[in-house]
Amino acid sequence: MSGFVSFVSSGPGDPELLTLKAVDRLSKADAVLFDDLSSGPILGHVRPGADLVGVGKRAGRASPRQDHVSRLLVDYAASGQRVVRLKSGDSGLFGRLEEEITALRAAGIGYEVIPGVTSACAAAAAAGIPLTRRLTARRIQFVTGHDVTGHLPRDIDIAALADEHATTVVYMGKRTFPDLAETLIARGLPADTPALLAEGVGTPEQALTRTTVAGLAAMLTEGPGSAAPGLILFGPLVEEPENA
Repeated sequence: MSGFVSFVSSGPGDPELLTLKAVDRLSKADAVLFDDLSSGPILGHVRPGADLVGVGKRAGRASPRQDHVSRLLVDYAASGQRVVRLKSGDSGLFGRLEEEITALRAAGIGYEVIPGVTSACAAAAAAGIPLTRRLTARRIQFVTGHDVTGHLPRDIDIAALADEHATTVVYMGKRTFPDLAETLIARGLPADTPALLAEGVGTPEQALTRTTVAGLAAMLTEGPGSAAPGLILFGPLVEEPENA
C-alpha cells in the first residue's frame, strides 16, 4: 500500500510563519525528511514517535546526494506512511523540488505541494520595505547566485539584472556577488544602486545590512562573513524607509 508525500514549505525559519496547512501535515506525519534550515523549533510541531531524518544540503558541508533523498522519500511512502518533505522558504524556489517529484511520479506515489513564505518576502518584511514600488519597481526577478559548480552561472541574463527599474533578489549569492556586481556595473547598473544583504532571516541570528551594490561587493570581496544563509536584494526599493 502506497503512502503519500506532502512537500511542506517551512518559510525562512520563524515557526510563526508556518501556514496552518503546514502545521497540520507536520502533526500527522509518520516521517519527516527535513532541510537544515527547517529544523529547530519548527520540528516541535511534529508528533511524538514520528521518524525525523535530516537531509539538508549546505554549501561547503558534506551533504546527502539528491538521488539518496529521493530514494528515501519513495521508500518511506511505499511502506504506506504519511511523509512530509520539509523544505525551507518556499519549496518551489531553488529547492530541488522537481527532482523529488519526478521520483515520486515514477514510483506511482501521490503528493501535494504546500507553499510557504519565501525568504525574499520575509527579508523585505524584516527591512520594512515593499518588493515593488509604483513607477520605479514594477518587476521582480529571483535568480540563483551560483550553478552546480558553485560559480556564477554563465548563462545568467545580465541585461535583465542590470535593469535599474527592477527589484532583483539573488539567492545563495554571497560568494559570487562581487563578480556579478562588477559585470552589472560594467553593463550600466549604477554603482550606488541600493542593496540589502539579509542574513539568517527569520532566526535569532537575523542581520540586515543596507548599502549599495558597489559597497556590498567590496564587503563580500573580503569574505562571506557570517556562515548564516544570505539573500541579496538590489534595486530602487531597498533604500532606507522615509520614516526610519
